[in-house]
Amino acid sequence: MEDEHDRSNFEDLNVWKQARLLTQEVYRLTKTEKFSRDFGLRDQIQRAAISVMSNIAEGFERGGNQEFSQFLYIAKASCGEVRSQLYVAFDQGYVTHDETEKLRQSFKRLSGMISNLIAYMRQSEMRGEKFIRSKSSP
Repeated sequence: MEDEHDRSNFEDLNVWKQARLLTQEVYRLTKTEKFSRDFGLRDQIQRAAISVMSNIAEGFERGGNQEFSQFLYIAKASCGEVRSQLYVAFDQGYVTHDETEKLRQSFKRLSGMISNLIAYMRQSEMRGEKFIRSKSSP
C-alpha cells in the first residue's frame, strides 16, 4: 500500500485523485436530459460527490491525524450517500443498470480505500504537522 500520509499535498493522495475522477463521472451522468431536470436529486448527488473529495482535502489540510481521520469518515459516509442516490436515479430511469453498478462499485472501492487510509493512520507513529509544531514550541 502506498503511504498516503507521507504526501505533502492533498492533490498527491490517491484517494483524493479517485474521488475527483468519480465526481467528474457523477457530473457527466447528471448532465443527461432526464437527470438534469430533477434538480433536487441532481444537486444532492453532485454535492455528495463533491463532499467526498472536499472532506479528504480539508481533513488533510488540518495538519493532524485525528482531525484528518474525522474528515475521512465524513468522506466515507458521502460515498455511501452517492451510492444510495444512484439507486434513486436508477429507479427513476435516469441511469442504466450498467451505469449504476459501475459507479456504485467505484464508490464502494473508494470507500474501502478511505477505510484503509484511516486504519493506516491509526497504526502510524506520525501524528501530523500540528503535533510536530506543538512539540517544538517553547
